Amino acid sequence: MVSDSGVGVRIELERRHSRWYERLLLGLPFQLFVGLLFVGFLPAWNRWGWVFWQDATQVQINTTLAVSLAYVAVTFTLRRVMHFSSGQTAAYILPTVSFAYLLAIAVLFFTRVDYARQVVFASFLLTCFWCFAGYFLGRRYRLPKFALVPFGEGNSLKPRRNLDVRLLEYPDFQGVRYDGVVADLHAEDLPPQWEKFLARCALSHVPVYHVRQIYESHTGRVKIEHLSENVFGSLLPPLFYVGFKRVVDTLAALLLLPIFLPFFALLAVLIRLDSPGSPIFVQERVGYRARRFKMYKFRSMYLNCQGTGYAKGICDPRITRIGRWMRKYRIDELPQILNVLKGEMSFIGPRPESVHLSESYEHEVPFFSYRHVVRPGISGWAQVNQGYAAEVDEMNKKLQYDFYYIKNFSLWLDILIVFKTIRTIVTGFGAR
Repeated sequence: MVSDSGVGVRIELERRHSRWYERLLLGLPFQLFVGLLFVGFLPAWNRWGWVFWQDATQVQINTTLAVSLAYVAVTFTLRRVMHFSSGQTAAYILPTVSFAYLLAIAVLFFTRVDYARQVVFASFLLTCFWCFAGYFLGRRYRLPKFALVPFGEGNSLKPRRNLDVRLLEYPDFQGVRYDGVVADLHAEDLPPQWEKFLARCALSHVPVYHVRQIYESHTGRVKIEHLSENVFGSLLPPLFYVGFKRVVDTLAALLLLPIFLPFFALLAVLIRLDSPGSPIFVQERVGYRARRFKMYKFRSMYLNCQGTGYAKGICDPRITRIGRWMRKYRIDELPQILNVLKGEMSFIGPRPESVHLSESYEHEVPFFSYRHVVRPGISGWAQVNQGYAAEVDEMNKKLQYDFYYIKNFSLWLDILIVFKTIRTIVTGFGAR
């Protein structure tokens, strides 16, 4: 309890997980330290025994250092990805652990240093077990629990599978501990006693969130009634990451293009045999900084079958037989690696719109051009969450996803999109 000396009031609000032992057990230091002992030093001790601690060889040092760095990378990546996936990280544990350990093995291999393969494999299995155990425990203890102030837009926020929202009847927690309080801070009908309650929460170190913050973090969308700053406090994405991402895109395109060229040639022949016309479809799109460019795709429709605006869905008669298969697994987008190499696109970003749709949205959404502040992508946040947009309402929803991506433009969100893209390719999610 905290004493308010100004008015002589005893504040009895307590935040969830605020006690010292809770902060210790659920904190990052505990997870790192105990996790490192479990996945890093336990396999080493099991392999070499107490000799490892007394007189470690270079092989033992190399192996332990590699698995420890891999575990640290896994821990930080999953914690950041959890922020954008609203805690639903189970599907990303195995890919994250696998990539981190494969990267560690690749570094060991190319630097030609010796290491113990059995220890690396055992550490990989233990890391998977540790992360899955942490996830299932977190589902019980880490499910966000918020107190909702019932005024303004606060009434529109509903409980979700990954969000526990409880409507307050009185300006008091009544003995329940919450992770934070959600309120419409701009509500005109917020009574004075509730304003004092929010002040008490702040004094008690209980976070107070605006309702739109929680809406965005748990839907992955930004409402587009107005233009808002991104998480870095300005309308511009971080220039360092923009440059870093461009370098990664170029290197990845140079690596993938020679690998895919034989497949491209085979696919071009199949498209040509399936229907007459060029296997490559070229369309003018609006891209980075609102510049127009020619985007390449494998042709998936019959020639001279122009649409009248939006797509017609999965039964669109304009789509060829092989085109339907390509669209399901997004293979028709692969030639855009050339656009990436030319600097017109990125692997991850908002999908570039046609000139016609861009001009239309410029009239409907005054700040639509802000969408062009980052390079468009082959895959994006809207595609992996929504799939193809076929109607006007779906296109508006797609814009909300795009603005969320721009607002939260970061390496961690791009990593999450990569994982979701792999799932999309494997399952054909959102195809038309």
